[in-house]
Amino acid sequence: MSSTAALTFKILAECPITKARTSLLTLPHGVVETPVFMPVGTQGTLKGILPDQLEKLDCHILLGNTYHLGNRPGPGLLEEARGLHNFMNWKRNILTDSGGFQMVSLLNLAEITEEGVKFKSPYDGSECMLTPEESIHIQNKIGADIIMQLDDVVSSTTTGDRVVEAMERTIRWLDRCIAAHKHPERQSLFPIVQGGLNAELRQRCAEELIKRNTPGFAIGGLSGGEAKEDFWKMVSISTEILPKGKPRYLMGVGFSEDLVVCSALGCDMYDCVFPTRTARFGTALLFTGQITLKHKKFAQDYSPVDETCHCSTCTTYSRAYIHSIATQETVACHLLSIHNIAFQMRLMAKIRDSIKNGIFPEFVQEFMLGMYPTKNYPQWSLNALSSVGIQLI
Repeated sequence: MSSTAALTFKILAECPITKARTSLLTLPHGVVETPVFMPVGTQGTLKGILPDQLEKLDCHILLGNTYHLGNRPGPGLLEEARGLHNFMNWKRNILTDSGGFQMVSLLNLAEITEEGVKFKSPYDGSECMLTPEESIHIQNKIGADIIMQLDDVVSSTTTGDRVVEAMERTIRWLDRCIAAHKHPERQSLFPIVQGGLNAELRQRCAEELIKRNTPGFAIGGLSGGEAKEDFWKMVSISTEILPKGKPRYLMGVGFSEDLVVCSALGCDMYDCVFPTRTARFGTALLFTGQITLKHKKFAQDYSPVDETCHCSTCTTYSRAYIHSIATQETVACHLLSIHNIAFQMRLMAKIRDSIKNGIFPEFVQEFMLGMYPTKNYPQWSLNALSSVGIQLI
């Protein structure tokens, strides 16, 4: 068990075959069971879901975006409101990213130097400089329970000297973030392992970050279009090196298969916009795969979205009803977002319970067979799971 003023991490059970584990992550706004999926509320809100609805879905931690919150409503207003928790009336935990990802997603608006990242605002075109110190300054005012270092992020498919530069700069920027952090007693700062798809660089980066003895660690720079075979290998390398007794956060991952496989590889925390973004296109997540309810075949399907789900959408509305409004009415986005977040929460609960009950490998086999009933498993999944002792049936 590891403990700091703002974070305690206690491993409850470990899978004897894989690297999976389930733990209690205690933060200032409550206890979070891991492995955990964190829904993304970019600007202090999940599109289509209210905070009290998130509570009912058993969500104990969500993610906010420092770059966007820093632009609107801005750190001054958030400080006046006594932090994002109070501003959005969310009584549970929040993790904020550092704004580093926007180096990739808004690259045409960004210029990266040793000082920091110069952005041109997508809102009004004005220029602003996001330094490691400013990122921490904003996150201190947001008041999230877990905050992230500003890292130098490059596309996951980038190779060569730029990857080395980004990895080394990420380490230097971590030291600046640590020095700027004003509230370590109530906000836990996580560094981010970078290094692209280069195993040696990832190992060097992780080893340097570990020396700083932070409360937890993140694995960044992945899930950005790289081959899945490269993806899982970089995840596995990172979890092999990072301390066993501290939480490991795999950034930007949210597909159900990825959550299952990466839990087997030893990750504890995940985030992604996928469940709510795909809801806006009329897609529902199930344990048998995705269904797109805007398709005509659902026009007279009066069954629930998912007969195994007890969320308010599935207990109240039919597939036919949602088909009739999918992508046309905002309520459809709301209803499918509720279901998709409920699905993610159920999936993570099943992962945790199977680890506690000593049947995680069997759960993985059953889950994958549900997703691929003809057993046409992706090769990367077979390889990743085989590396930790699971053979699919």
